[in-house]
Amino acid sequence: MRTGEPLPAVGEVLTALATGLWQWDTATELVTVDAEAARLLGLPAERATLTEAQARARLHPVDWNEIISVVGLAVAEDTLAEVRIRIMDERGRVTRTVRSRSKPSYDRAKKSFRLIGTLQEVTEPTPGTPAGRTAVTGDWRRSREAFLLDAGRALAEARSTAEVLRVAAGLSMPGFSPDGLAVFGVEGDRLTIIGHHGQQPGDESPFSHMSLGTDYPAAEVVRTGRAVYLSSPEAYRSRYPVTWPLAQRFDRQSWAFLPLTVAGRTMGAWMAAFAYPVAFTPDERSVLTTVARMLAQALSRAGLAESERELTDGLQRSMLPTLGPEIPGMTVAARYVPTGGGLQVGGDWYDMIPLPGGTSRTKSGTGRFALVIGDVQGHDVRAAGLMGQLRIALRAYAAEGHRPDAVLSRASRFLNGMAYGVDDPSDTRFATCLYVEADPVTGVLEVARAGHPDPAIRMADGTVLARRTEGGLPLGIDPDADYPTTRITLEPGETLMLCTDGLIETGGHDFETGWKRIRAILETHDGDLEALADALIQAVHGPSSHHTTGPLADRREDDIAVLLLHREGDARDPAVVRPTVRRTMLSVAQAEPERVGVARQQLRELLHDWPSADQVDSAVLLLSEMLTNVLVHTDADALLLAEVRGEAGERRMRIEVTDTSDDLPHKRRPGELASSGRGLMLIELLADVWGVDPRGEGMSIWFELCESSGEPSA
Repeated sequence: MRTGEPLPAVGEVLTALATGLWQWDTATELVTVDAEAARLLGLPAERATLTEAQARARLHPVDWNEIISVVGLAVAEDTLAEVRIRIMDERGRVTRTVRSRSKPSYDRAKKSFRLIGTLQEVTEPTPGTPAGRTAVTGDWRRSREAFLLDAGRALAEARSTAEVLRVAAGLSMPGFSPDGLAVFGVEGDRLTIIGHHGQQPGDESPFSHMSLGTDYPAAEVVRTGRAVYLSSPEAYRSRYPVTWPLAQRFDRQSWAFLPLTVAGRTMGAWMAAFAYPVAFTPDERSVLTTVARMLAQALSRAGLAESERELTDGLQRSMLPTLGPEIPGMTVAARYVPTGGGLQVGGDWYDMIPLPGGTSRTKSGTGRFALVIGDVQGHDVRAAGLMGQLRIALRAYAAEGHRPDAVLSRASRFLNGMAYGVDDPSDTRFATCLYVEADPVTGVLEVARAGHPDPAIRMADGTVLARRTEGGLPLGIDPDADYPTTRITLEPGETLMLCTDGLIETGGHDFETGWKRIRAILETHDGDLEALADALIQAVHGPSSHHTTGPLADRREDDIAVLLLHREGDARDPAVVRPTVRRTMLSVAQAEPERVGVARQQLRELLHDWPSADQVDSAVLLLSEMLTNVLVHTDADALLLAEVRGEAGERRMRIEVTDTSDDLPHKRRPGELASSGRGLMLIELLADVWGVDPRGEGMSIWFELCESSGEPSA
């Protein structure tokens, strides 16, 4: 061709280069090909118009799906769509591989694509070579799909922003892996660095708080929502000359900046930097874009979860009180652990309330005080709200100077009005509660209970007793419910434990087995009160049920609240002599014969380490006889006092039952068929020592058994 002659037609040039033209309109579902494109598709070498089905029949089915993906990516990034396609014959055999390059456009009105492009035959590269990884076929395709599955799973399981960034830093992309990563966020009109990998600490400083108007790739990505690919330092320098000096010192060869988009909003940008040149083929861009989308979703979920945790933690902290000033002679410790799922707020609470007046006041001026622990039904925001209101009401009633039973009665009436005054009758709530009024000078505790687990006492020698207390219905069920009061004396060196049922029943335990687990911790612990509180929480910080393992191992079905009160004077204080007495007291009223069984159980707990099981059985039998005698033959109530004195191996138990009757018991000789009259005979037969002591009002009958005697006396 001489100079000045007209240029040949485009079609002639393409034919000379063995390049075909094709056009695809998804609105009409027709594909038009010229003669060369038809030949490459295995059709007669003439211009033709094919349906999508006819064109698709000539292509490998996997490559057809790849075309759809690449076209969508090219439209989003306003770039060319390039893809390798395997051509199939009628018998399903691959006859050749062609490369398609097209410029797609999208019609929003018709919601359709229109593509005009070229087809050119290429030689299939050897899998695993640099040329091979640019194809969308073979091993690279399978590696890419496996990588995306693994990356999606790992990012979906990340629970915090830090975990998401660790996963992103560990991603090894098939065939090309970046050696530097950075995640940019947006605050107002400024870029922020959420995290980075592959750079030294402090390297991010020039890029932090950069204006979105800066001539920097990440800023442009956030402004436009479109990815920026820079395949060489020259491309970076020519496109962003102002900020090129900032990137030059990292000695990278290629960069990809991709938008982090969630629900149509660009929340930041992701940078992947490479130490070697990367061409950023459509396949590589497809991988990077997919990872960016997953990363954006993961960061959005993690940010939302962290915001919820911060909100709920703040809500819970604002509702839980401080334990107040120190109390001379007593120590208080408390713990609260929310359930492991959901919003992590619930209805459990504890409180320490200074009480007005009182017969004794400490040097700090706090005087008597009340300990409260409770559990509002549910683990949602409504339960937390009711808990906060109920806690305020209890503090108000206690500050007015009401007795424990009156405080709970008023609180029950208050919660009944709150819980049942809702639009949805099915969403009624109740609460269990334990209210303890304590005198720090005498150690006297007055306990009122509303459907809550009983308190436990850890004696100075490590013996643990569940102290059975009078109780009423949970708060909010009956506005006129009564809550009788039980008096307990906390001896020097003893510790009172109040807890919600979450501490006992967590981990698939029922109440009985859960109490045994907690009791073992209380008995064996050797440390201060704060360490004991931690030990109790750690003992139940296990699976959500007895069969759950793995990532749910730290979940719990219920909230946990623990409140501990220790009266000073235990064996760890060298100035105090270790007590050698363990003691329990219990009253049995005429109208409460069922408390005889409670007394038997409490005596067995007191004698849990007594070596002779026969002596324990004898003591329980004699106690039953003594209490029953009071209930049957008098009109008075019975008071039980049980003590164990002395050092191990030489201890002595003393069981004493007191009543207000003036009639002294007499030994009788009942006949074989008599149903009574054997009580004193049994005491004389089984006890080592026994007696009857008249009192000012009433009398006391007692017996003793010695540990050293081994067997009961004959």
